[in-house]
Amino acid sequence: MHQIYLQRVGEPPLAASRRVLADRLWPRGIRKEDADWNDWLKDIAPSKELRMWYAHDSARRAEFRARYRAELADDAHRADLERLRALAMAGSVTLLTFSRSVEESQLPVLRSEVLGEREDKS
Repeated sequence: MHQIYLQRVGEPPLAASRRVLADRLWPRGIRKEDADWNDWLKDIAPSKELRMWYAHDSARRAEFRARYRAELADDAHRADLERLRALAMAGSVTLLTFSRSVEESQLPVLRSEVLGEREDKS
């Protein structure tokens, strides 16, 4: 498996990699024709309910990660997870979010799930 990078939308690419937006909502202020990513997997992002509950409250971070892992374990997410795993097997991938803090976003959890790790490393 190749490297999986985590990055905010709008930052210059870290490396030559396939860039995948992993947010449910399209980033404000960016036209689709100006997007600098290859794929948008909106259904792999946390549900609207989970996103609204979490609201990037660091006190809820551990519980958010556990709930998001539970969402990723359901059948509705299987195809997108397999797609990300296939992309990571083929080459480096950069997961993108519009969140202010990459570390408090869903991306560390998603990376660990794609890599088959029990816990995310952040």
